[in-house]
Amino acid sequence: MRLRTMICHDHQHGTRFVDYNTRLLLLFLMEIYDQTQIACSKNGCLPSTNVLPLNFAFDSLFPEEHHVRGEYCGGQKINYRARVMRKQNPLILVAFLLLAPCSPLTVCFAQDIDATSDSVPIRASQAEFVDFMDGKYGHDRKMLVLRHQRFRTLVDNKDITRDKEKKAFLLTAREEFALDRNRNRAYDHAFLDIGYGVTISGPHLVMRMTSALDVQPSDKVLEIGTGSGYQSAVLAHLTNNVYSVEIIEPLHKRTKEVYQKLINNGGTEYSNVKLKSGDGYYGWEEFAPFNKIIVTCAVDHIPPPLLQQLAPNGIMVIPVGPPGKQTLLKVKKEVDEAGKTTISRQDVYNGRLSVSFVPFTKAKGGTWSGKGPH
Repeated sequence: MRLRTMICHDHQHGTRFVDYNTRLLLLFLMEIYDQTQIACSKNGCLPSTNVLPLNFAFDSLFPEEHHVRGEYCGGQKINYRARVMRKQNPLILVAFLLLAPCSPLTVCFAQDIDATSDSVPIRASQAEFVDFMDGKYGHDRKMLVLRHQRFRTLVDNKDITRDKEKKAFLLTAREEFALDRNRNRAYDHAFLDIGYGVTISGPHLVMRMTSALDVQPSDKVLEIGTGSGYQSAVLAHLTNNVYSVEIIEPLHKRTKEVYQKLINNGGTEYSNVKLKSGDGYYGWEEFAPFNKIIVTCAVDHIPPPLLQQLAPNGIMVIPVGPPGKQTLLKVKKEVDEAGKTTISRQDVYNGRLSVSFVPFTKAKGGTWSGKGPH
């Protein structure tokens, strides 16, 4: 195990790091010894058979921005007292005894888990990620392997670059939103049929669109085209205010059932996704304005009602163009001090790639392409 963030105070109502002098002492000790054995428990020590050898990561010692939680310490958020189990080097034990005023200490063996995220190890190895997610969330281990493999490809391809989107992808079980016959293909670089003549977009496109939105925790986000519910599920890990409209009534009902199942199994974040069956061209005026809008069906113009419901300085991501070949646009709505509104458009892929989405359909049949302003 590598211990990326090693010792922090845990005072039941929060955490904080050991003081600067303590850190200097530990640095001195780690300069001398490259391995130290630490045992911890509620009562002071563990049986010697459970002592864990820890390789200290010198270059990542106590970064100030990291937030450590007790759940990394044996899976329980409790106060731990630590002692060194190194019989051949009693000076180490003496040095740690000098730190007694800093007790209780929390010794965090995170198995290279990123301490900036208390719910998913975004920088863990595949094996560590699978063990963590299986133990904490009970996700299918086979699917976790496929998810992590796709995650690495997404990162290498720069479809996701910020930690928050990485976390959202890793937390979302895409297989739960695929049809049973496509479950084993859930993490393929391809769209998948979900019935009713529509599809679930591939993970690269979903995450590229999500990244383009740059959702903030306080943002209110509107999705047009709920489909399987996967895109909304990803967004639910970024904000508690997700609204999604689906025009196909039976698909809407099926996705609501999927969400309810996930909520019943502990996915409480999905209870913040509000679903509606209706014509997405008109948005969801009742809850407007929205800081971010994402459209997952293709049209040859930007629907005026959606622009109206986009908040000042808001962002919309939408595929615009003819059937089979659209440009994925990032649309910004800027309003100056005088109240003048400016709409700017940017190709998310900078001309390198076109996309293909299912058509933006109308409630009474047909599509919205050719029906509105360009």
